[in-house]
Amino acid sequence: MSSSIFNFPANFAWGAATSSYQIEGAWNKHGKGESIWDRFSHTAGTIADGSNGDTSCDHYHRYAEDIKLMRRLGLTSYRFSVSWPRILPEGRGQVNSKGLDFYERLVDALLAAGIEPFLTLYHWDLPQPFQEKGGWLNRDVCHYFQDYTSILIERLSDRVKYWTTINEPWVIANLGYGSGEMAPGLKDEKLALQVSHNLLLAHGLSLQAIRALAPAVQAGIVLILAPTEPADDSEAAARAAEFAWRKDGAWYLDPLFHACYPEDVWQACADKAPLIKDGDLQLISQKMDYLGVNYYFRAVINAKGKRLEKISGSKYTAMGWEIYPDGLSNLLERINKDYSLPPIYITENGAAFDDVLANGQVHDQKRIDYLYGHLLALHNAIKNGVDLRGYFCWSLLDNFEWAYGFSKRFGLIYIDYKKEQTRLLKDSALWYAKVIERNGIAQEAFSSDW
Repeated sequence: MSSSIFNFPANFAWGAATSSYQIEGAWNKHGKGESIWDRFSHTAGTIADGSNGDTSCDHYHRYAEDIKLMRRLGLTSYRFSVSWPRILPEGRGQVNSKGLDFYERLVDALLAAGIEPFLTLYHWDLPQPFQEKGGWLNRDVCHYFQDYTSILIERLSDRVKYWTTINEPWVIANLGYGSGEMAPGLKDEKLALQVSHNLLLAHGLSLQAIRALAPAVQAGIVLILAPTEPADDSEAAARAAEFAWRKDGAWYLDPLFHACYPEDVWQACADKAPLIKDGDLQLISQKMDYLGVNYYFRAVINAKGKRLEKISGSKYTAMGWEIYPDGLSNLLERINKDYSLPPIYITENGAAFDDVLANGQVHDQKRIDYLYGHLLALHNAIKNGVDLRGYFCWSLLDNFEWAYGFSKRFGLIYIDYKKEQTRLLKDSALWYAKVIERNGIAQEAFSSDW
């Protein structure tokens, strides 16, 4: 059977993504300070399987091996994050030269392998000493983040072209300070709303430092966005779905691109609305070179404003997340219409499944199906006018999946934690390598093994 090829634009960035706490390990080695995730995962009852990221994938020691695997996949780009307490053990003050040296070696090795580094300054591992002073509720931390940005820019901006300030402020605020399921484990909606603003302020201050010290680099932020759809044809469901979008999506997009918060959401916050100072929104809305979008699922909202947990006829990942590729193209086309956006990168997209290692292989056809569907959705979005520059699969490696520990596997590469963390390319990794090689996806038959 002949197959059509859906090609992507020339110079499209094909990558995979990771984060420091999830893969590095070496949590207290070579001068690294304690992070809020070190403290949180060492606290009984916080992690589903009782594990922690003390060693994780040991990428700190095995990065050269992992870069060889990236080359086998043909990755043109790699998104990673820097551990703030590995650079500044106390969050500010004395710089840990060994920490800076590690990221310099990583960047140099990536460039030598022909892989473009995409560096994220903050992917959730705040220095613990700051948490004891209020964490992201403390505006001073926003300024300390600016100082931290300057240190890394001065050291690496001659080699790193793409810089992300903060990854997924929605998760940090809502799951870290609202529901408490993520570090630091606080449960207060008012705190979460203030943190959401302070994170955007920190982004603005970080961007200011980047512009001052390295105006030639590309800088942006990464948002996790879930398109909302009404559960039925009623007006009430349509209104509830639209409000849900403004509450979670536009709450971050509006200040970044319109220098304001959604008025109806702000009014609904009442006395829980965050404290804003003069000049904050101007800082937040500075011009960016790109927007990173992380997409995993949509939200289907009923007339009462509640999100449906299960959708009839849908398939789900091991995380219980609905698989809905059309949501990705719908999302991109909507924000492209609603905002004057810079180029977009899909900085995370992927799925956890119950991968089984058998006879030295992992046959993860479900992940292949998932990736195919979402890449096809991206191809459609590009055809419909979205300026999409690259795609980063989450994740390069199986790793420490936050509050789920090691119980969920997102990786293209299987980690055998029982056998000295042996790495093994899954079928999905081999499939993705072919996508990268031909800069496109082939129209293929799908597995019915669901």
